[in-house]
Order: sequence, then structure tokens, then C-alpha cells
Amino acid sequence: MARLLSFPDPVDEVSARLVAGGVVVLSAAYVATAWTPLVVVLALGFLARVLTGPTLSPLGQLVTRVVRPALPVAPRPTAGPPKRFAQGIGATLSTVAVVAAVGLGAVGAAQVLVAMVTVAASLEAFLGFCLGCKAFALLMRVGVIPESVCAECADISGRLARSR
Repeated sequence: MARLLSFPDPVDEVSARLVAGGVVVLSAAYVATAWTPLVVVLALGFLARVLTGPTLSPLGQLVTRVVRPALPVAPRPTAGPPKRFAQGIGATLSTVAVVAAVGLGAVGAAQVLVAMVTVAASLEAFLGFCLGCKAFALLMRVGVIPESVCAECADISGRLARSR
């Protein structure tokens, strides 16, 4: 059970960006249509990825088992904890959107929340810029997140050596 509820570390940056691309499609479709099942699926996917990485996420499985292996691109390892934090932000926003839409009937508010997810996922998917990862780094810098959570994040020399 402990292995099931674990998040990969390191994470393949290419896979993370592909998953973000799937999130862009799903979240943009919800913003455009306000069809409630889409935001529910979005929230459940984020929750699954926070808990288990790609293991219980249908989108994560599609990317890691089908799409990623078909691409002739070398893996690009990156630290897992910031990516998990970013997934947690997506889970929070999308879950609050479900509560707003289903529980409160505030569909417009839900669409705004999911539009925020769309923007963040687009930055990750198309530019490789992870807003959640930047927030994680800032929280580490100010001492809210201890360095022990992500030793690799505190010392980037290992990542620099791998990128050469």
C-alpha cells in the first residue's frame, strides 16, 4: 500500500509536460462548456496524481505507458516534490471548482478557478514553466518548506551535471 501511495522522484519532465497538455485540453473544455463531469474528472485526476503520481491517474497512465514511450526524446529527470506540490495546487483549485459548481451552483466561479488551472497547465505544457514549482521554491527559500523535503531542490549541482 505504501508503494501505491508514493509519488515518483525523480519525475520525467517530458512526461510531466505531456500530462499538463492533457490537463490543458480537459480544463479548457470545461471552461468552454461548463459540463460538470469534466471538472469532476479533472479534480479526480489531480487527486490521483497527488497521491500516486501516474499510478492511479488515467491521464498519467496514458502518458507513461503509451505516449511517452513512443517519443524519441531522452528522459529529463527533475525533482518530484515540486511537481507533487504543483499537482496539489491543481487538486485544490479543481476540487474547489467542483464544490462551487455542484454544491453551490456557482458555475461561473468554477470556470474561473479552472481557467486558472488552464493557464498554469499551459505554461507547463508549452513553455516548461511550472508555477507550482516556482511557488515550492519560494516556500523553501523562506523556510516554510524545509530543505529536507527536497534535498535536490536545495542543491541544483546534480541537475546541472546531468544536463551537460
